[in-house]
Formats: sequence, C-alpha cells, structure tokens
Amino acid sequence: MSKISSPKEKGKGKSPSRSPKSGTASPGDDGFLPASHWAAAAAEESSSETDSVLGSLTDSTESLTSSVVAYRTIHGRTYHSERGNAQYWGSNDEQQSENQDLYHHIQTLLLDDKLFLAPIDTDTISKVVDIGTGTGIWAIDFADLYPNINVVGLDISPIQPTWVPPNLEFQIDDVTRPWTFAPNSVDYIHIRFMNGSIQDWNALFAEAYRALKPGGILESMEPSAVLTSDDGSVEDDSALAEWARLFHEAGRRSGRPFTVFEDGLQNSAMEKNGFIEITEVKKKVPLGAWPKDPKEKLIGQYGHLMIEQDSEGLILFAASVLNGWSKEEVAVYIAQVKRELRSGKKHCHYWEKIVWGRKPFEKST
Repeated sequence: MSKISSPKEKGKGKSPSRSPKSGTASPGDDGFLPASHWAAAAAEESSSETDSVLGSLTDSTESLTSSVVAYRTIHGRTYHSERGNAQYWGSNDEQQSENQDLYHHIQTLLLDDKLFLAPIDTDTISKVVDIGTGTGIWAIDFADLYPNINVVGLDISPIQPTWVPPNLEFQIDDVTRPWTFAPNSVDYIHIRFMNGSIQDWNALFAEAYRALKPGGILESMEPSAVLTSDDGSVEDDSALAEWARLFHEAGRRSGRPFTVFEDGLQNSAMEKNGFIEITEVKKKVPLGAWPKDPKEKLIGQYGHLMIEQDSEGLILFAASVLNGWSKEEVAVYIAQVKRELRSGKKHCHYWEKIVWGRKPFEKST
C-alpha cells in the first residue's frame, strides 16, 4: 500500500442475539460481550495474515497548543475537567487532537472539499459560530476562506492554537447551558460530532434558534456508531460490530445518546424548535482500503489510519469509565478491531447524517 500523507501537508437496550465463537463468553444483560471475549478471539486468530497489511500509515501532524486548565487523567489519557453539565467522551490530549484533525480531513473529502452543505450566502453573512470546535480546524479553515466573516469557535477544552486568522476567536463554554450569544445575532451555526455528549438535543437546538438571525441556518453533522457492511463481511460477533453496542450502552448509562443518527434526533429537534426548509443528506463512510472507487478508497484509508493512530482515545472513556473495562481489557479489544481491519476482509462502513434548517424570516407588518 502506498504511504498516506498527513492532512496537515496539503441502539439502545439489548442487542440482537448472536453466536460468539466457541469457547468464549456470551453477551451479558447489557447487550455486549465481556472484554475477555476479545482475548480469546485474538488467540484463535493467525497474526501472519493481518499484521503486515497496513504498511506505513503514521505520519504525524503538528503538535497543537493546549492545556490552560487542570484536566482529568484516566488511564494516562487526559479529558476535560468536570465542570457543569459538560461531558465529552474523547480524550483532549495531543494524540487525540491529531486524530480530530485527521477526522476533519476525512470529512472534507467526504463533502467533496467543502466545509458545509447548507445554502449559506458567504457574500452577505457576517457572523458564524462553530459549536464543539475541538482543535478549531474547521473554524480556522472557514475563517481563512472567508476573511470578511467573523467566526467564533466554542468548546469546553482550550486545545485550540493561538495563531489564528484575525477574523476568528475561540471561546470556552458549556453549550449544554444557556448560550451567551445575543438573540438574533448569528447567521450560521455549524455543529458536528456531538454524538454521546448532549443530554437534550431539543434544548441545544433551542439555543441555536434563539441565537440565529431570522433567515439564519443551523447545520448539524453526526455519524452513526454502527460499523457494518453490505456483504455480511462484518459478522455480528466481530469486534467491529461490537463497537456500536459498546458505545450505545455507554450512552444509555450516561444519558447522552450515541444513537443520534438512528433516532433522528437532528431532524426532530429542528422540527420541534420551529426550523423550516429542513434538509437531510446521508453519506456512507468506508473504513479500510477495500473500496474500488478512488475517492472512497482514500477516505477509507484515512479512516483506517485514524483507528491505527489512536483508537484508544476514542473508546477508552466509554469502555472504561462508563462500561467498567480495565485499560488492559480495552487494549485487547482495540487490538482485535485493528486485526480485523488489517485483514482486508471486512468491507466496513458507517453512516453519517447532515441536516440543516432555517430560522423563519420575520413576517412584514
């Protein structure tokens, strides 16, 4: 496989019944297999056919400036401090920050080099807000492209760089509480990857509606946690299929669902809050180098790289804090996920839903 360059260089409840491999554990009452299952599964695998497939996929991205608050440390990884109602399940350290930037690159490829799909008029709008900005890479790219638009990136962790375009500022705040933006002051609000972080999507979109100007647009992009295949190559008792069951149970326990895609929460929250012209687009996102289409293959390769670089930062909080696995058990499970992807036999993908809606224009009197 050719080397991939860094982007910096350019459901709920029990799961369906399934039959684990012989000699291993059965699903528990929470619907997913115990961590010990993956150690047994790994013992049955032949490592000779999988571990050399991936090749060199580990170009590092630039280090990002971070850390002006005290963070929680869980099994050696840092997470935002426990403040207010905010909770995010992904690590906020440098390793996961690099993965967030890689995910941004995947998303841009998925959208054909666009930062948004909503019909916003970049020639006339003046203020844009990026909710859950993370490393700030989307906000930075947007601000670079549209220097006449003021951009605000909002997050609970100050992991954003200090050198940014002059029309961009970052703010640290908890979006699950009342927003500080003035009513009718924002033209476009961009929200993505908040799956598993929000207790009340209706309340979140209510704040967005209040902040938007009449005619303003909210756009929400959320992936499903379900890793599946069209040809049955991702079997029900595989580690890849277990990914969703683990996250769905974590969401049930935390009260912050990972089933935003499956439950249609983006659409229903927009409808409840009075948005009009609601539009949704679904995108299939490959994971691995199996697609024949060049664009899909490239996206899949980057997705595989993301899993290889830091799947621990993605899953550790959900598996350990919420579902009670030890760090060692998490490592065994991750190794099996990687083994399955490296085999090249799993034609894995997940779905993403992009939904936007408009705040109605004020009626003339």
